[in-house]
Amino acid sequence: MSEAPPLHRLYFHFSELPYSLRVLYTCVLLVFGMGYLFALIYVFHTQSGRDGGKMLSYEDIVITYGGSGKGSRLESALNGPMRSMLGEDELKPVIAWVQGGADRPTYDKSIKPILDKRCMSCHDGSNPHLPNLNGYDNIKKVTEQDTGENVYTLVRVSHIHLFGLSFIFFIMGLIFTHAYVRPVWFKCAVVAMPFVCIVADVSSWYFTKLFHPFAWVVLIAGGVMGMCFAFIWVVSIYQMWFAKAPSAVEQRAAGDFPLVR
Repeated sequence: MSEAPPLHRLYFHFSELPYSLRVLYTCVLLVFGMGYLFALIYVFHTQSGRDGGKMLSYEDIVITYGGSGKGSRLESALNGPMRSMLGEDELKPVIAWVQGGADRPTYDKSIKPILDKRCMSCHDGSNPHLPNLNGYDNIKKVTEQDTGENVYTLVRVSHIHLFGLSFIFFIMGLIFTHAYVRPVWFKCAVVAMPFVCIVADVSSWYFTKLFHPFAWVVLIAGGVMGMCFAFIWVVSIYQMWFAKAPSAVEQRAAGDFPLVR
């Protein structure tokens, strides 16, 4: 009798699944992998550089959710993710105007033409998810002190993340249950950890506004979530198509291996 631990009666390894189901799982994993990669690129583009550096940092997270505490939202955006949208000869006058009090005459004469040329295609007010920069009264709102994302925006993004990421990791976890990973407690931890990270990540957006060190939780939770995604993805693809069936699965197929009821 083999010393390998018995298999649960409802457990089926990838090698025991029909090819059609394995192809379906593979297609889902490939699309999810591409989607996750684009999501990482988007997060890096929108949140990195707010502290003046090029990489995503602790300070970037603090500024994103808690605000810089010294500049305006417009300055944070122009020094961060929106920096490439304006040339240096356009960027400096806009920032100088904001720091000088954002007066109406200068806006009408010098700033409005720049914004109309560079910003109105996206910030004309037609997209409720982007700041409206159409007109002096609207742009004046984003020249006030930067306090980070407002609570309404966080609530809107929170429910999207909670539903969307939970749905993705539910499907990936369901696929991963067919992988042969021991010890079982480690496999269960890999399945559960992304959900813990989702809650910790989203909750810390709000806590960072009150206590800046929670930005570390955002970074750590996002990193652990990414590692779980990569582990589930790689192990599932590898065992589905390249790895030899575990000896425990082969012994069960031969009829000489007990099942856990």
